[in-house]
Amino acid sequence: MAAHGPISQLFAVVLAAGSATRFGSTKQLAELGGVPLVRRAANIATGACGSKTLLVVGHDWKAVSHACDPSQGFLIVNEHYADGVGTSIAAATRSLQQVARAIIVMLADQAMITTEHVKAMCDAWSGADDEIIATAYSDTVGAPVLFPRGCFTELSGLRGDAGGRHLLTDGRFRVRKINFEPAAVDVDTPDDLTQISRNARS
Repeated sequence: MAAHGPISQLFAVVLAAGSATRFGSTKQLAELGGVPLVRRAANIATGACGSKTLLVVGHDWKAVSHACDPSQGFLIVNEHYADGVGTSIAAATRSLQQVARAIIVMLADQAMITTEHVKAMCDAWSGADDEIIATAYSDTVGAPVLFPRGCFTELSGLRGDAGGRHLLTDGRFRVRKINFEPAAVDVDTPDDLTQISRNARS
């Protein structure tokens, strides 16, 4: 199938439900360049997928969702966010499984992801239900990850902190990797955010 064929059924999922205890406050609302991290992620997602963007919120969900308002996409509240990121991926998958051919799972704290990278992932996907598109960086493979419909049963059953990484080594799926070293940068503490800001200015 041509790459442009299934794009209309490809959704971006921004995970922004966690309590971020290491950060000491609602990390999703911390600003980088004057823009909350969650809004940056949502803007990148909508830049690539438009209104086919789902924001998953949980901790401090009203403030987090308000930071993205107005948004082209839509949101769901994961009431079980404290049980781990797997519950957010599962909730997103269940809400989209009837309309999506694939989902791109993004993390709100990966501050250096770009719309161009997400678009490149969309363009790289053949439309096959057994082809995963993953981001390669720092000798690892991880988010953002495009999971096709063939993964939805597994994803919808995730629990705890399981994030679907096991599917990247599952023989049922072909994994295509796109190198993007900035994906290695994430925000766990306020010091991380300060360092990212300094690097951006230098």
